[in-house]
Amino acid sequence: MNRNYTDDPEHDYGPTRTQQRRDALAVLALANQLVELPASKLAKLDLPEDVQREIAQTRRITAHIAHKRQLAFLAKVMRRHDPEVFDGVRAALGVNRERQRQETAAMHRLEAMRDRLIADADAAISELITQHPNVDRQHLRSLARQAKTEQEGNKPPRAYREIFQLLKQLADDEADESDEPDDVGGGDEEAL
Repeated sequence: MNRNYTDDPEHDYGPTRTQQRRDALAVLALANQLVELPASKLAKLDLPEDVQREIAQTRRITAHIAHKRQLAFLAKVMRRHDPEVFDGVRAALGVNRERQRQETAAMHRLEAMRDRLIADADAAISELITQHPNVDRQHLRSLARQAKTEQEGNKPPRAYREIFQLLKQLADDEADESDEPDDVGGGDEEAL
């Protein structure tokens, strides 16, 4: 008599072949991310010794097919460990990716503001002054004029870069202010 899944609904047949393949591909993708990480970031991760050794070996191989084969072997070594061993690594990589996205988005916002300063200086400077009242309006206006002149004359973008650095400094100062605790003098006050 042939048995199929419907004969015993209480029996746990384990993961399906499709799920096993998905899991294996997820481990392969994680292995690829680990190989591409800079050595400084990789050293901060808590990885088993055999996995670290295979990552180093995979990095040394440059031939395409051999590298791919070694990457598959690294994934096989990683699958020998419990999946929980790599939960911290996955979390760290996820946090790093999110932080990189946020930093990239912030940089794009600064670049857009710089371009607006050059294209429409009066409106952009007014907006910037409302956000940062202590910024030097004259210096900013002068830099915007210089950057526009540099662009029109195909000159090196010195003022263009200086505007970006100024905007970056303003953003960093704003971030530092928001990171400071409200109660600077702190501590418990004693009743007199």
